[in-house]
Parts: sequence; C-alpha cells; structure tokens
Amino acid sequence: MGVDTHLDAHVAVALDGIGRRLGALTVPTTTKGYERLLRWAEGFGFVGCAGIEGTSSYGAGLARYLKAAGISVVEVERPKRRHHLRGAGKSDPIDAEAAARAVLAGEAIGEPKAGDGKVEMIRALRSARSSAVKAKTQAANQLQSLLVTAPEALRHRLRGLPTKELVATCARSRPGDAPEDVETATRFALRSVARRHEALSEEIARLDAQLDRLVVEVAPGLISLPAIGTHHAATLLVVAGDNPERLRSEASFASLCGVSPIEASSGKVVRHRLNRGGNRDANRALHMICVVRMGSDKRTRAYVARRTAEGKSKWEIMRCLKRYIAREVYRVLLSSAAAEPPPIGIREPVLGADVA
Repeated sequence: MGVDTHLDAHVAVALDGIGRRLGALTVPTTTKGYERLLRWAEGFGFVGCAGIEGTSSYGAGLARYLKAAGISVVEVERPKRRHHLRGAGKSDPIDAEAAARAVLAGEAIGEPKAGDGKVEMIRALRSARSSAVKAKTQAANQLQSLLVTAPEALRHRLRGLPTKELVATCARSRPGDAPEDVETATRFALRSVARRHEALSEEIARLDAQLDRLVVEVAPGLISLPAIGTHHAATLLVVAGDNPERLRSEASFASLCGVSPIEASSGKVVRHRLNRGGNRDANRALHMICVVRMGSDKRTRAYVARRTAEGKSKWEIMRCLKRYIAREVYRVLLSSAAAEPPPIGIREPVLGADVA
C-alpha cells in the first residue's frame, strides 16, 4: 500500500504482489479515517507493507496508527516532480501509486521515526523554544528601532544602555493609560515591547528547564561528551528520533547529519570534501561542537596540529573531525536507547586516522 499524505485527507493505493493495482481510497485524517483505510486494505488480503510520504509531518498520525496495528511502515521520499510530471502526470492517486511501487521494488526501505517517546517531547519543546527565541530577538530589535525615532529627551536618556538594562528600564515605565503626545505614546510602546521581552525570557527559561531534564533522562552520556551541551544534544537526539536503531550504521547517521565524506578527486589529487546535504540543524550542531573542541580540547588540538603539518587545510580537518564526532554521538545514542551495538567492523572513533 502507498499513501500520499495531506493536511485534511490521505489518498491510498493498494497493489498486489506482482504490481497490479487493486484500488484507491481517500480518507480523512482522523482515527476513524485510519480505521477505514486499514479495513479497506485488509479487504484485499494480508497487508505486507505501507509506504507513506511525510511520516514526520502530515503522515505522522497514520504511521503511528498502522505501526500500532502491526503493519510494517516505511518512509517514501516525495517524487522528483520534473521526471514525475513528464512520465505520468501529477495527482494524489498517482503519487500514492508511485509510493506503493517504490515499496514493492525495494527502493523505499527507510524506517520512520517512532515519534512516541521522550525524544518527540524534546522536539516539541525545541520547536516552541525556537519561536520564542526568534520573537525575543525581534522584540529587542524593535526596542532599538523605537529609540531611533523617539523624542530627543527620551532617546538621550535611554540610548547606549545594554539590552538587559534597557528592557528593565522600559518595563518599569509608567506612561499612563491614555497617551496624549508623541513622547508618552513612545514610552507606552517601549513598555509594551519590553514587557513582551521579559515574558519571552521567562518562557524560554521554563522551556530550557524542561529540555535539560529530558535530555539528561534520555541520553546522559551525550551531554557528558566534550563541548556538547543541552541544545546540541537535543538537536542530535531529534535527528535520530526515539528509535535510533533505525539508522543501520554510524555511516548512515553521518550521512543524515551531512558529514559523510564525498569524493572530490581529480587527476593526481585525491581528496574528500564536506557534504552539503543532510539535516542542516544537525550539521550546524556538529560544526559548533567541532569549533569548540578545536579551541579547548587538548586531544583535538593535537590532532589539528598534526594534520596541519601533513598539509591538510582547515576545512579538510574539520570535515574529518565532524565525521569522528558523528561516530562518537551515534554510539552514545545507541547505548542510551539500549540498542544492539554497532557491527564489529566499524572502527573506534580515534582521531589519529582519517575516514575512508
């Protein structure tokens, strides 16, 4: 079965074992709709597998329902539109059938994130924190913007103050409830924005407390590693999901984070370059961990000095370091999830050897 997911409705197409189309169905994105979809599919016989587009977005609810019902679920990538349109056109049933055929051909083998544990809780809290931080930054910028055009006396008194002191001063202001001139109205606006800034600061502090608690519960070994704090650890946990064992090797985790080495050789030059794909949040977290370790971790600094003496550029060295950090993180994530250890053939994360 293949499913093309949307906000209000899902479209499913069923195929038999040799690829013959059995039927199509559209259901609402509700529990009753999922029940109807499952009964419809089981009416054709045993459901071998369901390929779903967007298992981390519109298809999350359906994926959880089918997995709870014992149906194997795999994640299907959305088709490349140009090729797709040129070959067979574009419609929801066509996309659903393409998803089903990808499963039947063995092209879709990715296991979706579980989305039912503490890591999913971390993801939700991080999303709320990210928007709060963005709004807090906007409030601070708006305070400065209001001061630019404020009356001279008010601007002279408040200009040059650090953001924290400016927010506290403006929040204590008492311009009255009915401004009657420009200065009073500006003070009223400054107080409103400053109190918004304070409320957002309190909101972020509450979210940080919950994130600290959950990250320690899920992966205490991760935040004990050098240069990995709560927010970097939360980012890497969310990328791996509640079931990190779905990533079959540390190489797949490195590829997911965009730090797997890519060949960039030509002629007599044999080299690798940084991967510009993968999850950019995870890539940024690994990059920042790498930067901090290069400045403060003795083992990393010794490695950088040795590779620099060998003629490696800074970016080549960082590419290697990010790959090693990804390997280290992957092993900790697996141990935290009480999963099976990586295959014996995978090397230990020693900084003295490059990655093939």
